Amino acid sequence: MKLCKVIGNVWSTKKDSALEGVKLMVVRPVHASGDLQQCYVAADFVGAGIGEIVLVASGSSARHASHNPAAPIDAAIIGIVDAEEIATE
Repeated sequence: MKLCKVIGNVWSTKKDSALEGVKLMVVRPVHASGDLQQCYVAADFVGAGIGEIVLVASGSSARHASHNPAAPIDAAIIGIVDAEEIATE
């Protein structure tokens, strides 16, 4: 899983039928150091909003979140983070 920030929405009127009704969000991984990486699209199964920190699963784990293992999903938002605590050394 990755810790990401939701930075946008994606709208698509034409898409694979397995994605009908699935909300697509643009997310960017956030590291403990605060560095930002390149963004990507994740299917949202928990109702996340822009600006929220979320947990994102990828690969076959993401497809399991959709309850449709045939869905063409690489990444899925599976949780909204309420708080995080990162130890400093």
